[in-house]
Amino acid sequence: MASKMADAIKQLIQERGISEDLVRKTIEESLLAAYKNKYGSMDNAVVRFSDDGSEVTVFSRKKIVDEVEDPVREIALSEAVEFNEESEIGDELLIEVSPKEFDRSAVQSAKQKTKQTLREIQRNTLYSEFKERVGEMIIGYYQRERNGNIFVDLGKTEGILPKKFQSPREIYHPSDRIRALIYEVSKSPTGLQIVLTRTHADFVKKTFELEVPELYDRTIEIYKIVREPGYRTKMAVYSNREDVDPVGACVGLKGVRIQAVVRELEGEKIDVLRFDPDPRMFIKNALLPAEVKQVIIVDESKKSALAIVADNHFSLAIGKQGLNVRLANRLVDWNIDVKTEQQFAEMDLSAETKRAVSALFGETEEEEIEKISELPDIPEGIVAVLKNNGIEMIEDLVSMSKEEIAGLEGIGAEDAALISKIIDENVEIVEEETEAAVEATEQEAEAEAEAPPAEARPAAVAASQPAAGPSAETETAEAQPAEIQSEGQAEEAETDEEVYECPECGARITTDMTACPNCGVGLSFEEEEEEEEE
Repeated sequence: MASKMADAIKQLIQERGISEDLVRKTIEESLLAAYKNKYGSMDNAVVRFSDDGSEVTVFSRKKIVDEVEDPVREIALSEAVEFNEESEIGDELLIEVSPKEFDRSAVQSAKQKTKQTLREIQRNTLYSEFKERVGEMIIGYYQRERNGNIFVDLGKTEGILPKKFQSPREIYHPSDRIRALIYEVSKSPTGLQIVLTRTHADFVKKTFELEVPELYDRTIEIYKIVREPGYRTKMAVYSNREDVDPVGACVGLKGVRIQAVVRELEGEKIDVLRFDPDPRMFIKNALLPAEVKQVIIVDESKKSALAIVADNHFSLAIGKQGLNVRLANRLVDWNIDVKTEQQFAEMDLSAETKRAVSALFGETEEEEIEKISELPDIPEGIVAVLKNNGIEMIEDLVSMSKEEIAGLEGIGAEDAALISKIIDENVEIVEEETEAAVEATEQEAEAEAEAPPAEARPAAVAASQPAAGPSAETETAEAQPAEIQSEGQAEEAETDEEVYECPECGARITTDMTACPNCGVGLSFEEEEEEEEE
């Protein structure tokens, strides 16, 4: 069957990406279907292609017999000799069947089936090819636009760039070159659908990999990318080698690498920053280009932090319509509250926040523990047994001796020794004065104040008058109202220091004074010796 079969097969292979074997198999199945439609069976049909694929022939396999009973499968010896002189009974011959012998309807049906099968093969082939390329960059050309969606010519097929996946900065024209990321590949009733995107964060990643060899060979890796398409992108990077600066490698000499990415994104701003496992440093880097003075962790469990910036950097840290701090929140996965130094000074910080601020400057204090279960290295079994005995607080346990602890139900000598050891290592016992001891101390001080030792009893006299002796002091004291005397006695009882009264006004004076605080008279103190009794 001479035709331009080879050219048609080559065209299918080049334009539709269908393999030669699948094309030949499809043609073979169509011819067999036409043969079956003509002769009722295709068991004895044979389809063969020439070596160069330019021709395809259909043969009918027939057996040589004396008398023909089934003309489709058998042939008489007299007829077989005409095809091959060496034919003998029992041999089989392949007799060519001309397509002209097929019914017109059978030929038309074979053509339709061939086209349908080739389309299905093409769809499956392209689906398998592009499905494996999801997430890869691809280059196409603007073909047409409908309802804001752009159809891109990808060579073998076409892709669609939906309006929601287009950057608001970009404007396209027919035949424009478009670089995009393969976002999704699916089959639809109308054919294969390949969805492209230019707004995904991975599009920025792939674009950087094309410009930065260190990213491609994994010397530098991207921790995370967050993006507001058309406005700003933040990318955190880190290096697997200490001698390679991740930020510098992405920026390039004089910014040549990052400028190429910015051009591809039509002028979108890009912040490349260093990833740091310390959340404080990472938050500080994430708020670039603003300069952060300090970062305070407000609540680590809720991932809440406070960033303090200078007044002239506040608007830069927040960004236009809050874009900069919003992207920083997404990048570090923390809730960042930006404050100026003045706003921070005026804030009424909670106790937890104050502890966080103190921890930032190394001013933390050890928290006191009250429950036995909070003691380090205390076995849970012992905690449960003590709880059954009505003992949950450390204070109750400290007041007990080792023998009393061992006498508790369920507690043995070894457990008691372990408990005592844990208490000695982790509990600091601070002795407090009881009320009875304080009262006794006050009474003792009062008694000492009323009767000082004779050999060292000082006398207070006016410096401008002769020494008055004890009688002047006694008279002045007696002349004072009862309320003043009782107050003076109470004050004397509260302190161990010797307290006297001014001989002029009766005000309270002590031995370390040189003038009365009430009337201003000068004071001096002398020791008075009592005469020994004879």
